[in-house]
Amino acid sequence: MEYGPDDQVERDAPTAPFQQLAAILRARIERGDWQPDRAIPGENALADEYDLSRPTVRRSIAVLAEAGLVYAVPGRGTYVAKQKPEGQTPSE
Repeated sequence: MEYGPDDQVERDAPTAPFQQLAAILRARIERGDWQPDRAIPGENALADEYDLSRPTVRRSIAVLAEAGLVYAVPGRGTYVAKQKPEGQTPSE
């Protein structure tokens, strides 16, 4: 199932809530809700907005970090990574 930037997490969906949230946040990043090198909302804010626990939000953010979409700055928060143009390899 595909999730858009304005979707909500569905508790009865076959996809795990952390995967749904990761897809929603990815869509929001792709839409430009948060610009590169700008912070996304904190774990508490996202947990409140999507009615999820902080560990679920943390797991979603970890999925985005593994995909290279966000990065963490200790003591500061999580920021949107600069995106590489389509088709560009990491060495370019």
